[in-house]
Amino acid sequence: MIVCHCAVVTDRDVIDAWDSGARSLGQACRATGAGTDCGTCVFTLKRLLCQHGESESSALEVVEGEAS
Repeated sequence: MIVCHCAVVTDRDVIDAWDSGARSLGQACRATGAGTDCGTCVFTLKRLLCQHGESESSALEVVEGEAS
């Protein structure tokens, strides 16, 4: 899905930025180019980053729980 129409950034681009180390909204914007024009997508970008971070944390907890 396209998240930023101005820079044609998709949700996959945002997740790839996360996987490459972008952990803040500013880092994700710099990495993808999203949010640098009209800014309408900033809330969606933040939501995607938060959701992806939560899903990674949950997966890590499951793996650590299995190792115990």
